[in-house]
Amino acid sequence: MSSGQVAAVEHVGGDAGERESSKVRAVWNGVTIAESDATVVVEGQHYFPRASVRDEYLRPSWLISLCWWKGIARYYTLEVEAIRNTNAAWSYPWPWPWIRKIRGHVAFWKGVEVARA
Repeated sequence: MSSGQVAAVEHVGGDAGERESSKVRAVWNGVTIAESDATVVVEGQHYFPRASVRDEYLRPSWLISLCWWKGIARYYTLEVEAIRNTNAAWSYPWPWPWIRKIRGHVAFWKGVEVARA
């Protein structure tokens, strides 16, 4: 793990998801997409509060998927300076009750660097 990278923490069972109290940033194509000191970590992924994600870079996607223990995920494409990263962000608008802490949060993958700010 490089310095500044966030350690992956996995929480399973019960009311899964731990709040991260230090500031975490999601960066893609040289631009900060999200920044928060209130992410929720589930299966090593930081879920950012929706209000901390910069709307100007998110485009709704048609892709959805089903996670057996979190629910139905909706995806977003990132667009920065006319460069697209298709389906690089996702959220669970209505997660199952046991993982409700991620409702209203967005996570990233596909080359988006998530690290301590």
